[in-house]
Amino acid sequence: MSSGDPSRVFRPDVPSPARMYDYYLGGKDHYPADREAAEKVIATMPPGVIRTAARQNRSFLGRAVRYLTGEAGIRQFLDIGTGLPTMNSVHETTKAIAPECRIVYVDNDPIVIAHGREMLQGIDQTVIIQQDLREPEKILTDEQLHQTLDLDQPVAVLLVAILHFIRDEEDPRGIIDRLLAPLPSGSYLVISHATADRYIQMQDAVQVYRNATTTMHNRSRQEISTLLTGLELADPGLVWLPQWRPDADTGLHDNPQKSLCYAAVARKP
Repeated sequence: MSSGDPSRVFRPDVPSPARMYDYYLGGKDHYPADREAAEKVIATMPPGVIRTAARQNRSFLGRAVRYLTGEAGIRQFLDIGTGLPTMNSVHETTKAIAPECRIVYVDNDPIVIAHGREMLQGIDQTVIIQQDLREPEKILTDEQLHQTLDLDQPVAVLLVAILHFIRDEEDPRGIIDRLLAPLPSGSYLVISHATADRYIQMQDAVQVYRNATTTMHNRSRQEISTLLTGLELADPGLVWLPQWRPDADTGLHDNPQKSLCYAAVARKP
């Protein structure tokens, strides 16, 4: 994207999805415009749902990364749309299991980049780069990425809570294909994606993002499933966030739909 793109310029007066998400999680890296927009989103849903969903999404990311590192033997991670640094980040989770893991974070929000670079100082084989998911070739040809990852070896591509910021006309399936095309068999894709399948109020929630740096779009389970065509889904397949390999304390066992997102981990055959 051009340097004039609003997502690449620091605009504290325009709500940022990354900073709104930080607000949902109880973080501190947000501005009045972010808080105001986030509260509008929260108000569209039953009490507690939005913040619960944000925590569930973060928890799913941790479980998926632990699975990939511990069971699938993946040692390289490309986390696109990483968001603001928070506890149990990908590098913390992976390196606790296998210290040799290599991680490249990608985001287009300048605040995320600034915080990320500060947080990652001195951490071996872990970098953050400023690129945009809509331009996968620029991500894959980034010099810092190639200094960190070996694309001849399997890579886990993490698209957690980001594909719903890609419009249909921007071809999310094509973006996935272009990201995975140069990666070897045995690479993985991790996704979570917002839906209005259970809470129709999500249609109102996404309208708030019309005034943010990036718009948001719900998709049905069938539409999300189409994004994964040709990949081998790890058990239990495409499910609600808390249904994906839950821990004892994952929660929402009786109402997994309250997580507002479907999730999956899929292997490139």
